[in-house]
Amino acid sequence: MTAQPRPLSRQRWLIPVLVVVISLTVGVGLLARDLYTRPEAAPTQPVVSDSPTSVAPEQQPGSPVVEVTPDVFAHPQYQSVRQVLQGYFDSINDRDYPKWTSVVTRERAKTKTPAEWKKDYQSTRDGSILVYRVEPSTPATLRVLVAFTSTQDVEDAPVYLPEGCIRWRLVLPLRLESGSWRVDTTDGGTNPEHERC
Repeated sequence: MTAQPRPLSRQRWLIPVLVVVISLTVGVGLLARDLYTRPEAAPTQPVVSDSPTSVAPEQQPGSPVVEVTPDVFAHPQYQSVRQVLQGYFDSINDRDYPKWTSVVTRERAKTKTPAEWKKDYQSTRDGSILVYRVEPSTPATLRVLVAFTSTQDVEDAPVYLPEGCIRWRLVLPLRLESGSWRVDTTDGGTNPEHERC
C-alpha cells in the first residue's frame, strides 16, 4: 500500500514562513520610506556681516534678524548672546512684555510695569541689528556693543531726538542669571550714540 502525501503538514509551515517574510518586507519598506522622506534639519546659517546692511528709507528699520561680525561669530558665547538679543528685539517688535521679562534680568524687569513698557515701545520697530563686539566684564557679565535702527512715531521718540527713524550704537550689559544670559540694567555712565537716519 502506497503512502499518501501529507499536503496539510507542508501548508502548516509554509504559511508562518510567508507571514514572517511579508512582515519583514513591509517593515523594511516602511523604514526605508521613513529614512528617505525624513526632511534633513536645515543648518541654521548665522548672518555674519562687517557693517550694517544699507536699507532704503522706505524699508527702515530693516531686517529684525540679529546679525554679528566675524569676531563675534568666533566668540565662545556667540550662540547665547545672539539668542538673548534676538529674543530682546523680538519682544519689542512683537509688543510682548512677558517675552521681554524672560530675556532681561529680574532687576531690569522691575524698572518697567507692563503698562509703562507698552507705552514706551507702542510704536517702536527695531531692525538692522548688528553685534560688533562681545567683551567679558566679570565671570558672570558681558558687555555687548550693538548697533540697530529704530523707527517710531515722532511723539514716541526720545525728547532729545524727536525723529521717526534713529540709528543707535550702544553697549548692552548681559548678566548670567538662572543659568542663562539676560540683558541687564545699564549703568548711568553709558551714553548711547544716536543719529537720525
